[in-house]
Amino acid sequence: MRKVYLSNTPREEALEKFLSQTTIPGTYETIAVTDAAGRVTANPVFARVSMPGYHSAAMDGITVRAENTFKASDQEPLRLKPGSEFCSINTGEPLPAGFDAVIKIEDIQMLESGEAEIIAPAVPWQHVRAVGEDVVAGELIVPARHLLHPPDLGAILAGGITEISVLARPSAAIIPTGTEIVDPGSKREKGSIPDFNSTVIASYLKEWGAEPVIFRVVPDEPDQIKNTLREALEKYDLVLINAGSSAGEKDYTFSAIESLGEVFIHGVATRPGKPTILGKAKNKPVIGLPGYPVSAYLSLEWFIKPLIYRYFGQIVPSREKLPVTLGRRVVSEIGVEEFVRMNIGFVNGRYIANPLTRGAGVTMSLVRADGLLVIPSNSLGFEQDQIVEMELYRPENELSYNLLAAGSHDLIIDLLATALKERNPGMNLSSAHLGSMGGIVAIGKGQAHLAGVHLFDPETAEYNLPYIKKMLPGVKTHLINLAYRMQGWIVPRGNPDGLETIKQLADSRLSFVNRQKGAGTRMLFDHLLKESGISPGQIYGYEREEYTHLNVAAAVAAGTAQAGLGILPAAKAFGLDFVPLVEERYDLLFTDSFYQSSEAEKLFAIITDPQFQEQAEALGGYSMRDAGKELKATN
Repeated sequence: MRKVYLSNTPREEALEKFLSQTTIPGTYETIAVTDAAGRVTANPVFARVSMPGYHSAAMDGITVRAENTFKASDQEPLRLKPGSEFCSINTGEPLPAGFDAVIKIEDIQMLESGEAEIIAPAVPWQHVRAVGEDVVAGELIVPARHLLHPPDLGAILAGGITEISVLARPSAAIIPTGTEIVDPGSKREKGSIPDFNSTVIASYLKEWGAEPVIFRVVPDEPDQIKNTLREALEKYDLVLINAGSSAGEKDYTFSAIESLGEVFIHGVATRPGKPTILGKAKNKPVIGLPGYPVSAYLSLEWFIKPLIYRYFGQIVPSREKLPVTLGRRVVSEIGVEEFVRMNIGFVNGRYIANPLTRGAGVTMSLVRADGLLVIPSNSLGFEQDQIVEMELYRPENELSYNLLAAGSHDLIIDLLATALKERNPGMNLSSAHLGSMGGIVAIGKGQAHLAGVHLFDPETAEYNLPYIKKMLPGVKTHLINLAYRMQGWIVPRGNPDGLETIKQLADSRLSFVNRQKGAGTRMLFDHLLKESGISPGQIYGYEREEYTHLNVAAAVAAGTAQAGLGILPAAKAFGLDFVPLVEERYDLLFTDSFYQSSEAEKLFAIITDPQFQEQAEALGGYSMRDAGKELKATN
C-alpha cells in the first residue's frame, strides 16, 4: 500500500526532535599519540613530567654566574676564565651546576688566551629555559572532548604521554536499497542506476569522524529490507537506509524502521529533502535518506552531521556567509524552505550569483556550486538584482577569482575553463546557460564577465552585432570570435528515420527536442522554420526545451526524442549520428572593463594558443580560423 507522509515538519523542529530522542553511545579506545591527530579526547590529559626537565640554554654561547658579570661595561670589558667563570654551551644543553645565565655568542669576544671578554653584564636567568617553561608536571594539557590538532600532540608527548584515550569513531551502516540499483562497476543496462550515493554518504561520514560500512544493495522487498536493518542494528552505532523513504508503493523504509523501532519524523518541509525519515530502533539512530542525490546529501548534513558532532562534544562549524547580487530571479513557494545551489563570480566590484539546476537528482549542481541560497519557508523567493546572503561552499578569496560566463552553451567553453584552471590554478570559469539573448542581457547589466553568443540576424545575414547594438545601445563592449561551428540534426545511430531536411521533420511528425527561448540554436531553428514555410505547431515536441546541447543529445540517446538541433561534439558524446545543416559563428562578448583586465589576457592567451585550437577542432565540427580576432568594438 502507498504510505502517505506523516508530517511536513520544519527542518529545525525535526532536528531538535531527532536529537532529543536519539544518541550515539560513547565508547573509548586507547591509541598512540602519534596517530591521534583529528581525534577527540575521552578524558582530560595531564602532564606526567615537565618540559624541559632541566634548566637549559636558549642560545649558543657561554654560561656564567650572573653576579660575576655585573662590573662589565664597554668602558671596562670583563675577562672570564674558562671552567671556573664560564663554560661554552649550545642551545638545549643543560646548565652546569652553579651557573644561572647564558651570554649569546654574538656578545662575546674570545681571546687567544682562551678567556672570554664581555662588555655588558648578564642578568640572572637570561637566555635560559627554566624547568617546566613549556609543560609543568601535573598541568592540564587538553580537556576532555577536545579535538586534537598537531600542536596538541607535541605538548602531550612533551608531557611524557605516549598513549591517549579517545572517543571511538561511531560505526555507521549504509544500506542502499532499490531493485534498479546496481554496483558502480557493473555493466549498466537500461533502467539500472549505479549506487554512487553510498560512496558520497560514506565519504561525508568519514569527514565528520564516523566509520562507515556500505552494505550490499537490497532490492525493494519489505522483508529483505527489514532483515538487513535488523542485522545492521546488531553491529553498528547508527544506520542509514538510502532510498525508499518517499510515499510510493515500493517505498518500504518507513515500515522497516517502524516494525523494529519508532519513527519520529516522516517528511521535512524542505526542497529538496522532503522524503526524510528520522527514527530509532534498539536505542540507535536510524535515518531514511531520500533516493535523489541532492536530497540525500543535504538531509545527511542537516541531521546526521549534528548527531555525530554532538557525540564528539563539538559544535557544528558554520559556513562563511557572503552578500551577493542575484543575476536571475529565484522563485519559491510558501511553506517550504528551499535550498538553491548557486554559481558566484566577482564582476565589476560585486559578487554576482546565478542559480544552478534545482532538481533533487542533479548531482552536478553540487559539484559546480560555489554556495547555497536558503529561501525561508515564508518567502516566495528573490528578485533579480536583489542582494541576498548566501552560505559559501568555497572561501570568499577563491570566489574573487571566479569568472562568470553567461549565454549560450558550447563545449569549447568547458575546454576553455579546463585550460584556464590548468594554467592559472587560482582561477575558475563557470557558466550560466542563459541562452545567447540572456548572455547579452547579463553583459548589459554587469552580471557576467563574458557571454557566448551565436545569434543570426536574417535581415542583415550577420551574426551577433545587430542584436548587441539593439539591446545594448551606448554600452561599450568587445566581440571576439571563439570558433565557427557546425549545427545539425542530432539523431539516433544510423539515422533510422533518414532525416535530412526540416520539411521531413515536420511531415514525418518525428519527436523533436528544442532549446530554450532566447538560445541561439532555438532562434536558428525558428529561422529555418520560417524559411521553409513551416509553423512551430507542425513540429512535434517544439515546446519541449533543454538548456544545453548535451541535454538535447541525452534526450535523443534515451529514446525520448527522435531528433534535436545541436552540435557535433554533443552527438559524439552519446554515440549518436549527426547530419550537418549550417555553419555558424560563435563569439564571446566582453564588457569593456573586463576586456582591459589581466584575467582577459589570460583567456586570450589560451584562445590564441595553437595547441588549444587543435584540441578544440579535435572535438569535431569546429573551425578555429578566426579564434581571438576582435570583430568590432561596439558602443
